[in-house]
Amino acid sequence: MTPLQENIQTAVTRLSEYLSEHKTASSWQLKVLFRLSGSVLYLALGVLYSQGKVSLEADGINYHVTWGQTPAPVPPAAPIQENM
Repeated sequence: MTPLQENIQTAVTRLSEYLSEHKTASSWQLKVLFRLSGSVLYLALGVLYSQGKVSLEADGINYHVTWGQTPAPVPPAAPIQENM
């Protein structure tokens, strides 16, 4: 596992523990509280979202993150094929 993957997995675990207890937070609060880079924060939130553990609601430049209230994750879109 690469250092980035380890950082993301650690962030997923820490965010899961925090959100399961507090139920809600803004992305900015999580970034500051856990001293995460924007990249690691949003990749970790993406993992939690894809697992159906959190819901994300845009709020200006931040996201409102809610624990455990998500519908089934939306599957990724098919890649776009270029016609040449």
